[in-house]
Amino acid sequence: MPYTQIVLASASPRRRELLAQVGIIVRSVPAAVDETILREESAERHVVRLSEAKALAIAARREVPGRWFIGSDTVVVRDGTILGKPADAADAAAMLHSLAGRAHQVVSGFAVHDRASGHTLSDAVVTRVWIKPLTAMAIAGYLATGEPFDKAGAYAIQGHGAFMVPRIEGSYTNVVGLPLCEVLAALEQLGGPLPFS
Repeated sequence: MPYTQIVLASASPRRRELLAQVGIIVRSVPAAVDETILREESAERHVVRLSEAKALAIAARREVPGRWFIGSDTVVVRDGTILGKPADAADAAAMLHSLAGRAHQVVSGFAVHDRASGHTLSDAVVTRVWIKPLTAMAIAGYLATGEPFDKAGAYAIQGHGAFMVPRIEGSYTNVVGLPLCEVLAALEQLGGPLPFS
């Protein structure tokens, strides 16, 4: 059923689909925020800051109806370096080469803002992901699908990229882009409607 009072401050179809998977059909209103990583900013702080900025930016637009506003941001972290979306095919290939045969972290931030009370709950969730060794041919074939280009770390675990992920430790939905269990818990804490209740 549609939850007309919940707005997703994102254009991401993956985040919208994750909410729909548990029966929460939301409006998506993309938020334009500066995603530049600040100096000395940790991955966790970065994604929480952007998640809050997105949720609050859309909540501040009075022409957008709704009560609860959800913002989220996801990055991949390899050896302390934050990897966002690749700039081009060469960048995507370099990212995949650097992730192959080892583990990295996927860090997703989320923020749920209640327009009625003015309260916001936010946090970051970290999942460890292992990528199998990849040949140059496998990387080239994956790039040819077009999937890596709008994904942090240049892969999508829920798509063709599943072929390269033998194991994860932590939340699967976090890797897709929205730590669903934690978001729903925050929504519940702020008095929002929940599925199956």
